[in-house]
Amino acid sequence: MAENQVQNPPAEKVIALSASLLEPFQGHPFWVASGEEMEQLKESIREYGVLSPLLVRPRGDGRYEIVSGHRRKAACEALGITELPALVRDMTDDEAVILMVDSNIQREHILPSEKAFAYKMKMEAVKRTAGRPRKENLGQVVPNLGKRTTELAGEANGESYKTVQRYIRLTHLIPSILQMVDEYQIAFNPAVEISYLTEEHQRMLKEEMDACQATPSLTQSRTLKQMSQAGTLTREYLHHLLTEEKPNQRQKFFLNQEDVQRYFPKHYTPQQMQQVILHLLHTWQHKRGYNKDTQER
Repeated sequence: MAENQVQNPPAEKVIALSASLLEPFQGHPFWVASGEEMEQLKESIREYGVLSPLLVRPRGDGRYEIVSGHRRKAACEALGITELPALVRDMTDDEAVILMVDSNIQREHILPSEKAFAYKMKMEAVKRTAGRPRKENLGQVVPNLGKRTTELAGEANGESYKTVQRYIRLTHLIPSILQMVDEYQIAFNPAVEISYLTEEHQRMLKEEMDACQATPSLTQSRTLKQMSQAGTLTREYLHHLLTEEKPNQRQKFFLNQEDVQRYFPKHYTPQQMQQVILHLLHTWQHKRGYNKDTQER
């Protein structure tokens, strides 16, 4: 072969790999949750097999790291399937992180904490890939690409760099408050402001939220941020703020989608389910009022 002739790399191909040789991605930020979606995936695999192979990379010890396909592996294990189709690809750590995030970030149901840590991982990988020094400014521009690292991190999901920045802020929340965000007990925007509180002030806030059974509004959260940064925030003020009556405060009521999904056809959207539930409640209210009138007669 002539010296200037470049040999093409071997073509990638799908091979069957034992599930015992597949390792989860290190630091994988996405949950492999059970529920309706997992049941649907298992039903699909039971009927048609694994239609889309896993994407893996060799670890060098005969084992492979999953870049994309953690949910498919979990579904196969639940079904007793021990061999899975996988596309083996050599890639660097940063290339693997970017692919791992991009293949999961567009899922229909994703928790704020999952998105937060995924964006953080991808942003740091983009920084290293671009050969830039690591700094705290999340909005810096990559000279070679002409874009902010956070802009590049959000491109696959169609989100702006400002949105990505705000999601990454959630990684500064203590775990117990971040869990409240995932459970929709605290809205996204107030949570971003709370993330600027010191860890000590966040712990104090969590204790007062539990004691008062209340959460701060967006305006209140901004005040807490300013006071925490100024070092003037006290437990007494937190208690006063959380117990004061808000003009439009209402206790919120949530239904978990997985709890009600089983009562509806699989193709129903959340909006369709909401319309049916409201219609049934209206009918129930009308019937209840009619029965009450009948009893009073």
